[in-house]
Amino acid sequence: MAANLSLVLALVGFALALYAISRIGRRPKDYPPGPPTVPVLGNLLQMPSKDAHLQFEKWSKIYGPIYSLMIGSGKVMVILSSNREVKELLDKRAQATNDRSDRYIGHQILSNGERILLQPYGKVWQKQRKMYHKLLSISLTQSYLPYIELENKQMNFDILTNPDHFLRHTKRYTNSTTMMMTYGRRTPQYDDAEMREYLEILEKTTGIIQSTAANVPDAYPIFRKLPRWLLPGVKMAVEHTKREEAFYLRLWNEVKLKLDEGTQKPCFTVQMLREQEKEGFDDRFGAYISGGSLEAGTDTTSNTILAFIQAMLLFPDVQEKAHAEIDRVLGDRLPSMSDWANLPYVRGCVKETLRWSPTTTLIVPHATFSDEIYNGYRIPRAAEIVVNAWAVNNNPNIYDDPRRFDPARFINDTQSSFEASQNPDVTKRDHFTFGAGRRICAGIHLADVTIFLAISRLLWGFDITPAPGQTSLPDPLLRTAGLVSMPLPFPARFEPRSPAKADKIKQMWNEARQLLDSEMQWREIPETLKFHL
Repeated sequence: MAANLSLVLALVGFALALYAISRIGRRPKDYPPGPPTVPVLGNLLQMPSKDAHLQFEKWSKIYGPIYSLMIGSGKVMVILSSNREVKELLDKRAQATNDRSDRYIGHQILSNGERILLQPYGKVWQKQRKMYHKLLSISLTQSYLPYIELENKQMNFDILTNPDHFLRHTKRYTNSTTMMMTYGRRTPQYDDAEMREYLEILEKTTGIIQSTAANVPDAYPIFRKLPRWLLPGVKMAVEHTKREEAFYLRLWNEVKLKLDEGTQKPCFTVQMLREQEKEGFDDRFGAYISGGSLEAGTDTTSNTILAFIQAMLLFPDVQEKAHAEIDRVLGDRLPSMSDWANLPYVRGCVKETLRWSPTTTLIVPHATFSDEIYNGYRIPRAAEIVVNAWAVNNNPNIYDDPRRFDPARFINDTQSSFEASQNPDVTKRDHFTFGAGRRICAGIHLADVTIFLAISRLLWGFDITPAPGQTSLPDPLLRTAGLVSMPLPFPARFEPRSPAKADKIKQMWNEARQLLDSEMQWREIPETLKFHL
């Protein structure tokens, strides 16, 4: 009798275990809808290995502007594909959706939890964010304008004299601008050793964050209980963190040394060192905040400029209209930031580029602090909320003919990207490339300046046309993979619009070079920045 009872209990226990396992990966009925799931895996096997933004866009057309994906046993992803959903959940309910999911390898181990991009909400994030908002404000960004102006003049000169490598020139422009603002040192050439090392580190960092090995312990948290040496990806993350940390600390300590010597130029890190005296945080904390500024400002901006160049090849009529506006309003005068209001069509080119080709196709996920009810759906606590910026920016219910590059759609919109993001009327927001809510990109003011100067001056100085012998135009849907993406490399021809403009580009760079020493670094501190030291 006892044996029979034991057998019955064992069978019942086995059945309950099977039932519990079968529930893993299933979508509860009150969650937002989504693709069919399979036990244990959920939607894991349906997750695309590349171009996730395009697959997510397809699913939005089936399941609506808000739907869910079940990833293993530990993750629920809620995908937003409409401006209204983004406004409601990330802006209006920011207090409830301001978190980040806890990435075990991608954040806790990689960077030792110092990277603000993936930092969960808490005192550490609040302190980091406070620093960024204080040191990347619009007023401080304007004070750094001499740095940006000089880098822009070199970019135009480099494109004039070596147009085949325009991709390198745009990347040098944005990296040098960000390096100068962050550490007070320029990147004079694309093959600069510091820049090459940084790009290698950044590529490795994003590769680890997005790797299968890093994501398995997040999809199945039970794996976190294993010894670290058993988890694939941990060793690589630990070793890479040593290199990354050493790089950021070296740059941080160089600024500290030059500041003591009296040779340091004003920059973000100088201000961070001042904050360190007040706040008492350690060097690694400060070094990663400065490093985060560098990470945010290099690829994102250069990718946007490249997308604009691609658009000029695909939509030559836009370039003709922009040229006409510049000639009518400015004549031979070089555009400046004061022309933001004077050049509505060119300003529209900036906004349209950010909409048409978002470098962050999928915004880094937010996470919920508690269950949220929206339109009758339950979004569970700790769910990841992903804005498909590509889908929102290309939503035909928001933008007519969204794959048409049409700056005229923003012709009366004088808002900056930040002002548009704060507009209570979501229909007045131009794009969602910089994110939403309290996690919106802190460098949004700097991005507007560097992109407007780049686009307006390229239009002022050059005709951008297909390269000689180019048999087909680039496909704007073909992009690189990564946390940020750009159009796949393509050829283009840059022809100066007149001999006078070519001479002007050369003259401006020759004059700018007089501000630099033999190592192509700034000799003196610009007047607008002297108060920083």
